[in-house]
Amino acid sequence: MSGDRENRLAEETSPYLLQHARNPVDWYPWGEEALEKARREDKPILLSIGYSACHWCHVMERESFENDEIAALMNESFVAIKVDREERPDIDEIYMSAVQMMTGSGGWPLTVFLTPELEPFYGGTYFPPVDRWGRPGFSTVLREIARVFREDRSRVREMSKALTERIQRLAVLPSSRELMTRSLIHQAARELALRFDSKEGGFSSAPKFPPSGAISLLLRYRLASRDPDALAMVELTLDKMAAGGMYDHLGGGFHRYSTDAAWFVPHFEKMLYDNALLARTYLEAYQVTGKEDYARVARETLEWVLREMQGEDGGYYSTQDADSEGVEGKFYVWSEEEVRRLLGAKADEFCRTYDVTASGNWEGENILHRPEGFSSGDAELEAALRESRGILLLEREKRVHPGLDDKVLTSWNGLMILAMARGYRILGDENFLASARRAARFIEDRMEQGGRLLATYRRGRARLKAYLDDYAFLLGGYVELFESDFDVHWLERASGLASKLSALFRDEAGSGFFFTGSDHESLISRTKSGYDGAIPSGNAMAATYLLKLSEYTGSRDQASLAAETLRAFHAQMERSPSAFAQMLAAVDHYLAPKRELVVVGRTDATSTRASLQRLWRLFAPDLALLLFDPASADAPRLQQKATLLDGKAAGPDPDKPRFYLCESYACQAPTDELDEILTALG
Repeated sequence: MSGDRENRLAEETSPYLLQHARNPVDWYPWGEEALEKARREDKPILLSIGYSACHWCHVMERESFENDEIAALMNESFVAIKVDREERPDIDEIYMSAVQMMTGSGGWPLTVFLTPELEPFYGGTYFPPVDRWGRPGFSTVLREIARVFREDRSRVREMSKALTERIQRLAVLPSSRELMTRSLIHQAARELALRFDSKEGGFSSAPKFPPSGAISLLLRYRLASRDPDALAMVELTLDKMAAGGMYDHLGGGFHRYSTDAAWFVPHFEKMLYDNALLARTYLEAYQVTGKEDYARVARETLEWVLREMQGEDGGYYSTQDADSEGVEGKFYVWSEEEVRRLLGAKADEFCRTYDVTASGNWEGENILHRPEGFSSGDAELEAALRESRGILLLEREKRVHPGLDDKVLTSWNGLMILAMARGYRILGDENFLASARRAARFIEDRMEQGGRLLATYRRGRARLKAYLDDYAFLLGGYVELFESDFDVHWLERASGLASKLSALFRDEAGSGFFFTGSDHESLISRTKSGYDGAIPSGNAMAATYLLKLSEYTGSRDQASLAAETLRAFHAQMERSPSAFAQMLAAVDHYLAPKRELVVVGRTDATSTRASLQRLWRLFAPDLALLLFDPASADAPRLQQKATLLDGKAAGPDPDKPRFYLCESYACQAPTDELDEILTALG
């Protein structure tokens, strides 16, 4: 059982590591002290990787890491290292690849056994404490691994060397000279159509994870192809997710994934990155379809972030746990008696709409969901339901809340800055822009050291050199902020970040970007990947926003680096295009006709703001849109940084904006008529 004595994790900042600080296991954080001990004592390393909102990580802790007998086995024969995957995605990526190679699957908790030279030789995910469910018990595994390492070192060495060589080969990517075409995007759309669940939406069987990247890619594909089936797949999936229990109908925001095919029973943790990506996706779908319900879901998701996930200093927190009071989902479920007591006469309609029954729809309790669809189309009914949801939300706030992982991650903050900036443009809510600015300023003020971006921050302490994802996602946030308020500061920050990204992460001998910087600690491999996981690939996001940035700055180097990155992953994309949704979105952007629109007018003029609002409602992902106010104090700086502004001047009426549209390197005559521009943009 956990005792009063704290182990070395007590000095860490990660909530996940601190959760294990009183385990009887002699845990070490990843660092030279632990690695030197393994080398000195010639002991295998037991590497355990997880994160604070991971339900099965908590289960394995209770069953094994708080078990004195199992802890004694770990302490006697191993150097036990605990890693928060959200702080050290570099370590997680290497050893997740190893476990996937060994077992064919992966997940968290991740349990990997390494030689003192950090080479993996055995691993898995969750292990029960004793043999059961066809899985070996953790105590059995520990005894056998210790015996093999002691008695059959040559076998261990052979396995570890082979695995390490396979991991290292993953980063070798010869740049393709093939001409990039949209054929890969068409192929990805076909793959998604073949996997599509035509009843419940989504592109897999249970468990179902939100397919944000696939949906965004299909929206782009539909724009070029006009394929109605692409939009049908998008709408069914978005409708079903928003109606299901995976969506928090009271507080807004989405849970991590659905355990069933119908999006009904969620795994209840909430991740910042999921909600950033889903808010972006629903906003895009609103632009395409005009469906107000998509706008509502995006708005409620972003409002949840403002309310519960942004700290007073401006940084966005990482996750909310699935568990409260030791029970998964307890915070979110309801009994019928409770709902009826709180809602009174309004309860009948609410219970019918949200499937609340006396016997419950899940383990004797009720998960709120809308089996008949996430909108009735009846404005009066929806207003009444909104009022009822507000009453239940106020009551829910009195409950014991799930645990909060309040560390600030640069990468996930970049994604949410991007989503908030888009939320402002498309929904017109100034609070979203203010939120994005606060988060960006927080990172500038607290998470840089000597010009080097840092990856994580908690309770006054920023640490760990930032990774590719941090640079690439924050680059996206800066570009989208610039596209929202046209402050030259964001353009300058984006340009500086792009230079650092190239200097630190570019593979000078090959192509693409490594996950770790050239100044990073030495691990067994510098990984490089382009496919999307739970979050978009850093290489793909870098390519996407280097392209967008180059359209404002006119930098050929930025555009060339983006194109080189796309070519680096061309062969991999050919093998499995639908796994590269964000990379293919970048390919689509690269191949699209270049369209640039400069609006010259007074920033504070009503007609200028109204014009921007109409333009922002368009789904035109490849349009570079820039507002220029010649009378502003920053006008000279902006003219110097943004080559789009060359030769652009205001029209004769100072209260009316002038529009300059260029497409495929040819410019139309300037006009003061917005309708002409909207027609030209399609």
